[in-house]
Amino acid sequence: MSVAERLALFLRDPDLGQSVVAHRVQARRPAAGAPLPECLDARLAQACRQVGIEELYQHQRRAIDAALAAEDVAVVTGTASGKTLCYNLPVLDARLRDRAATALYLFPTKALTQDQIAAADRLIAALGGGIRAGTYDGDTPPQARRALREAGDIVATNPYMLHTGILPNHPKWVRFFRGLRFVVIDEMHGYTGVFGSHVANLLRRLLRISAHYGARPVFVFCSATLRNPGELAQALGGRPVLVVAEDASPRGERHFLYVNPPLVNRELGLRRNVLEQTRRVVAHFAPFGVKTIVFAGSRNGVELLVKYLKDHYARGGRDPLLVRCYRGGYLPELRRTIERELREATIEVVVSTNALELGIDIGQLDLCVLAGYPRSRASFFQQAGRAGRRSSTSAVILIGRSDPLDQYVVNHPDYLLAGAPEAAAIDPDNLVIRANQLKCAAFELPFRAGEEFGGGDTAELLDFFATEAGILRQAGNQYHWAARGFPAEAVSLDASDLDNVVIHDVESDRTLAEIDRPSAQRMVHEGAIYQHQGEQYQVLALDWAGRRADLKKVDVDYFTEANVEVDVSVLSEDRERRLAAATALMGDVSVRKTVTMFQKLRFYTGEDVGTGPVHLPAEELETDALMLCLDEELAARSGLYAGGSGAALPGLAQLLRQVAPLFVRSAPADFGTSSEMRSPRFRRPALYLFDDHPGGVGLVERVFEGLDEILRACREVVEGCPCPDGCPSCVGPLAEGADAKRVARAILRELAP
Repeated sequence: MSVAERLALFLRDPDLGQSVVAHRVQARRPAAGAPLPECLDARLAQACRQVGIEELYQHQRRAIDAALAAEDVAVVTGTASGKTLCYNLPVLDARLRDRAATALYLFPTKALTQDQIAAADRLIAALGGGIRAGTYDGDTPPQARRALREAGDIVATNPYMLHTGILPNHPKWVRFFRGLRFVVIDEMHGYTGVFGSHVANLLRRLLRISAHYGARPVFVFCSATLRNPGELAQALGGRPVLVVAEDASPRGERHFLYVNPPLVNRELGLRRNVLEQTRRVVAHFAPFGVKTIVFAGSRNGVELLVKYLKDHYARGGRDPLLVRCYRGGYLPELRRTIERELREATIEVVVSTNALELGIDIGQLDLCVLAGYPRSRASFFQQAGRAGRRSSTSAVILIGRSDPLDQYVVNHPDYLLAGAPEAAAIDPDNLVIRANQLKCAAFELPFRAGEEFGGGDTAELLDFFATEAGILRQAGNQYHWAARGFPAEAVSLDASDLDNVVIHDVESDRTLAEIDRPSAQRMVHEGAIYQHQGEQYQVLALDWAGRRADLKKVDVDYFTEANVEVDVSVLSEDRERRLAAATALMGDVSVRKTVTMFQKLRFYTGEDVGTGPVHLPAEELETDALMLCLDEELAARSGLYAGGSGAALPGLAQLLRQVAPLFVRSAPADFGTSSEMRSPRFRRPALYLFDDHPGGVGLVERVFEGLDEILRACREVVEGCPCPDGCPSCVGPLAEGADAKRVARAILRELAP
């Protein structure tokens, strides 16, 4: 049965159809073509025709022309719009004309790296071979690595391997760097926040080494839609770029359905659990031949949903192995197996984190179901684009969670289809990030006196590392690395410990996965239930110093969530602006976070069935924060000081945290919040929204600049929520009898008139 036929039945279903709050149809779009460039090497033009490429799309032609003219370019078009050709053709043309020309392809994941090299290999085969393209990452055998170093023409890798494996060992890559003509940065929209700030410095190191060998490579950036693609590309590469954003590729008819799970308790504003609603939706389509991909927002959510769907298949007498799970942390062999099963269409449903939103070839899919808004417009369209990738009719179903961000999106359907995308924010000159990357650069090549590396205080940093830290030695007008060790190994591109916590099954004596250190405090503390491929494991012990969690498989009917306490101390106030009845400030803060306990929540219902303590050291960081200080008169007029209304302030802080990602490319998890009914520093009510990364990476600054628009969206969420007193869809689940929603609404009406 086709997706269109099942969709018609879905809309008429008395339960599921009633939950559809909006249905939009994106019309079919024909292609706008352009001929291959006349200047393209004739052999390459013939190879294109041999593999079926008779002409290009107009955006491909514009991007290729720019790259062939040695101009940096950013291609910002939709999923399956042919961005790969925008760099493969210029790279292969350069190699055909100059046997010494090389290219570096940078992809965010290993899976995407392998997939894109396969695309290059198809053109190379049509050329008759003679050009070596290969993947250089942690899975590459030593013999293959050596062959790529010595004779590779196109080397595809990821930022992590470039950081620790290639740049520090550049003397082994002399031939490659001497001929470096192109550097391709794919999925540019993912290089934001801490990761993007590190990658910008990584590219500074790359250009520095390239210049040392006499090369000046051209950058080709590829990205999904962004509000500021040129700004982000320039921040990453350090040079102006031409932005090509007019998508001329064909597109099949696509249906967008916005689903709001039904209210199960109107007084508390509680809706049917998003995972249960997703299970019902997928069960309507997948068993009837509709190949389906489901995206859930977290590893825990993915594992829970896979369990629910496998249970449903088993109850219906169908093979649970038709449902598969895909997420980060799995070992490479398992990921490759699932990718192959998808391409071969031997499974009906795959449930994934955002690990599959990238352009990996996973075959033809009909339906994409999103269990919650994926926290950015770019990610939404990347995920939606995994269905109907070959101009066929497809459907995308977005199921809203009971949180303010999701409720805003499902009740404003044109925000996604007609609204402006979020702005990306990075801060390459973040002192912590740049200082760590400068150490890596100094290990690779000595610094000359007066040489800059990003911001204008490079000389001060070099002097500090030479005189105070003792890791550099000044000899004449140069600074040389003088410490033992290998600095890149100690610098994480994700601003977390490089030594992730290993998750070990004690009964089978095997490693299940790895998890980053901050997440480990919340997910693998003693007593936690860890989800893996739809099965439950209980954490027996967490060796924090040794970075190892020991688990055993259990059969329980609950999962766990950790509670975190946050304390904020203001260090400085750097910027200030006046609102109608409040003052907004930007500055530095010190944050102390402590995981104090965990809750046991029953599957399907979310019922609280117990608690347990957590004994782990507090995490501390200094970062940027927005401080919103309410006037005393506003606090009095709104009733904030009245009995039972104090919950409005933390509710407002959480609402701001949830809504900010609508305007700044980020996730709520990138921000932390705190609030004080009477701040000792400001002597009035204050709430804090801080960048949850050491030193900050520019996210909160974007919120500060767009605060008026963000507060108006917060007001719309609160006023549009049907609950009487506050609920998870607006200002949070509050104590019975609290008047927090009325107070929050009164405050927002004055702050965002």
